Amino acid sequence: MKLYIRQKVFSWNDKFTVKDEYGRDRYIVEGEIFSFGKKLHVYDMAGNEVAFIQQKVFSFLPRYYVFIGETQVAEIVKKMTLFFPKYYVEGLDWEVTGRFLAHDYEITKNGGHIVTISKEWMTWGDCYELNIAPTADEIVALATVLAIDCATENNGGGVSVSFGGD
Repeated sequence: MKLYIRQKVFSWNDKFTVKDEYGRDRYIVEGEIFSFGKKLHVYDMAGNEVAFIQQKVFSFLPRYYVFIGETQVAEIVKKMTLFFPKYYVEGLDWEVTGRFLAHDYEITKNGGHIVTISKEWMTWGDCYELNIAPTADEIVALATVLAIDCATENNGGGVSVSFGGD
């Protein structure tokens, strides 16, 4: 399964549509603009919330929680390293490797592919392709990638990243 996220060049809010490989709308992601810390809600096309991402506000390094329903399924932790950012997905046993600032990375579990994220460079705005393994939970994979992106773009709090597609 492939999902696509297109970033608007000039965007004042966090609301965008995630499309599938056929160009159909799959999910709507909406941020809370005036919230304390970053919060993203992921809705299916029927308007049901399928995932929620919340930033831990008082943390030295970016830390995000991924919820499915009322259950926290993952915690994305950005670790301090000398040259490149490093992320851990606690709660899922997933390993994240790659070039995060270039939006070119992969999430694996026990060496098996979960999702590969790549950026298309020759587009107006940025377009990201998520190639999700057939055996992976699509919603958890999408929410985890969104949380990693928030942590990558984090500028110390508040609203820091604006994806868009609608």
